[in-house]
Amino acid sequence: MSVELIEVGPDEAAVVRSTYVRIWEPLKAHGRLEWSDDEWSAELSHPAIRSWLARVQGETAGLLELEVSVDGEVGIVVFGLVPAYQGRGLGAAFLTRATELAWQLGRPTKRVWLQTSSDDHAHALGNYKSRGFQVFSAESQ
Repeated sequence: MSVELIEVGPDEAAVVRSTYVRIWEPLKAHGRLEWSDDEWSAELSHPAIRSWLARVQGETAGLLELEVSVDGEVGIVVFGLVPAYQGRGLGAAFLTRATELAWQLGRPTKRVWLQTSSDDHAHALGNYKSRGFQVFSAESQ
């Protein structure tokens, strides 16, 4: 199965919100679960933010949000698959594509980073490390 990325903007705030909730609610994560469609629309309108829905055979399978800073750093600030698509080997292809996009968006890109937490999926950190990411710092809660 291949992962197709469809860029989305403020007009798709409701589907982005719904996808975010489908991904992180089962993980008992906090973050943006309580955001309204208007809050998502404002986020998706920000000039430094670019977002994509991951689709598999036409179905929404995940969400990606990148934030481009003026100093050439690009953050993968939202990345996840909905539960029905987890454990099927799609995370590797999705993260590889997300990382490729991040390197293409900078002015030029100096560094691509992402932040994870203990609330993320149990396999998230392993996927990140397998794609070449390294732990830069760690904080305890």
